[in-house]
Amino acid sequence: MKIMVVGGGGREHAIIKKLKENKDVEVIYALPGNGGIAQDAVCVDIGAKDIDAIVNFAVENKIDYAVVAPDDPLVLGAVDALNKAGIECFGPVANAAIIEGSKVFSKNLMKKYGIPTAKYEVFSDISEALEYVETAPIPTVIKADGLALGKGVIIAETREQAKDALHSMMEDKVFGESGSNVVIEEFLTGPEVSVLAFTDGTTVKPMISSMDHKRAFDGDKGPNTGGMGTVAPNPYYTEAVAAECMEKIFLPTVKAMKAEGREFRGCLYFGLMITPDGPKVIEYNCRFGDPETQVVLPLLESDLLTVMKAVSSGKLDGTEVKFSDKSACCVILASKGYPTKYQSGFELTLPATDSDTEIYVAGAKKDGDKLLSAGGRVLGITAVADDLKSAVAKAYETADKVGFENGFCRRDIGKRALEEA
Repeated sequence: MKIMVVGGGGREHAIIKKLKENKDVEVIYALPGNGGIAQDAVCVDIGAKDIDAIVNFAVENKIDYAVVAPDDPLVLGAVDALNKAGIECFGPVANAAIIEGSKVFSKNLMKKYGIPTAKYEVFSDISEALEYVETAPIPTVIKADGLALGKGVIIAETREQAKDALHSMMEDKVFGESGSNVVIEEFLTGPEVSVLAFTDGTTVKPMISSMDHKRAFDGDKGPNTGGMGTVAPNPYYTEAVAAECMEKIFLPTVKAMKAEGREFRGCLYFGLMITPDGPKVIEYNCRFGDPETQVVLPLLESDLLTVMKAVSSGKLDGTEVKFSDKSACCVILASKGYPTKYQSGFELTLPATDSDTEIYVAGAKKDGDKLLSAGGRVLGITAVADDLKSAVAKAYETADKVGFENGFCRRDIGKRALEEA
């Protein structure tokens, strides 16, 4: 089989490595891929948002199955276009991908169908928003409506911070048109849990839970990033919590989307907070999370391609989705200065790894025989072990062997999970 994966980050590298385990896969094309992904797939210089070029490539190269991984092409209708061209594809169509593409849509969906989430208000007029935060409870959470590379959320701990966030989103357009509308919602407390779930629009099969570390620096300090590391499973996600989430959040969300004429087939990401009042939805994503994918997929024992095909064909109910009972830790090596200003072009030297360790390349390019940094988040070092403590230790042991003079990482990935466990 010829497989095409749209995207070029660490998440896509993890998906590609897992798809390669299927013996029927002859070749995987990555559009555009990156310098590290080139070790595992044929990289093609077509951007993830160039829908016409993606479809033309798939048709001309007789692609048997496509996976659209990032949010932008999903929201832009890449799956719709590929399906129209006769290419079977994993990922939601555009009218379902709106669950991530618009926070206003997703919040209104939850309100309409009684899915637990934070109380909120929506604003398109900055003066009204500024007036609201004068009396809103502090801290408060301000979210850009549209896609913002996972960074369009500000937790304002003072009224001044809230006003600054509104000015930057709505006037300065730091997130482009994504900030034309904003959601201002109550600040929830409790441990966060990420749950990725396979769904074919009817059946929901959650993957193993994980814990993301969003802030740039140790102790959850500094600005929000796309994610500085993950562990799986998440110790706060007990069997009782999982059962409650399935009953009150997962199935109701999928049923709500179908009722709205927006059947969701693909990977639906649930960003949850386990509050004193029970689990609530912080956010939805219409795709595999990054870097959650880098700890979840190494623990998947079932064949990924088989599961994906069951999702896209509506046959997930009869397909086994099995995970290992081991633990995994992913440590992100990022460029110094990320997520604001950083420099690229530094040489990367990667150590040898064993079968329980993977180095996923998120932002790198080839320069002859050299691999150079080419992004904010550069590498994801994932280790699998019998217990979380061992997985964390092994991930850091490997990360410390990487040569990357401009790199940095958080040193406390997994600390909270280990304390809870």
